[in-house]
Amino acid sequence: MRAALFASLLVTLPLQAFAAGSDSSEPPKPTETTLKCEEGRIYDEKTKACVVPDKTGLNDDTRFDAVRELAHAGRPEEALIVLAAMTEGDTDRVLTYKGFANRKAGRLEAGLKYYAQALAQNPGNILARSYLGQAYVEMDEMVLAAAELTEIRARGGAATWADAALATAIETGVTYSY
Repeated sequence: MRAALFASLLVTLPLQAFAAGSDSSEPPKPTETTLKCEEGRIYDEKTKACVVPDKTGLNDDTRFDAVRELAHAGRPEEALIVLAAMTEGDTDRVLTYKGFANRKAGRLEAGLKYYAQALAQNPGNILARSYLGQAYVEMDEMVLAAAELTEIRARGGAATWADAALATAIETGVTYSY
């Protein structure tokens, strides 16, 4: 009984530490971006209006929050529009999210390509590894998924959201949408 409780805590506690792209393991809360804005627009807190994602007053962190929210809301095509407006270029962070949004839009091969590009730039990108591993789970390639989990842990990612999300996906077959 005690061992089962401990094992359960090991799986669930890391999920409470960090979710992809944020400091929370919770799904993003809906904001005006998904509740009010028309397709292709995101909410600008400064102007209190829905704006095009490439508006110069927005920073990339605001855009990433919108990408995460749109992806969770099942709107990956809109997330890709926001990603196209990123000013930091094709960094491993942007490539990771492009992979995620393409995968969630049903373009698995494109998603895999972006994950590979992100990892070529930064092999220590544990978020890209987690999303890649989750793609492998969706493909029923559990050996490849487990290899990504091993890489996450070898690169210092044990007990992070990336680790816990992939471990849970391998165990349950359910992947995350944020």
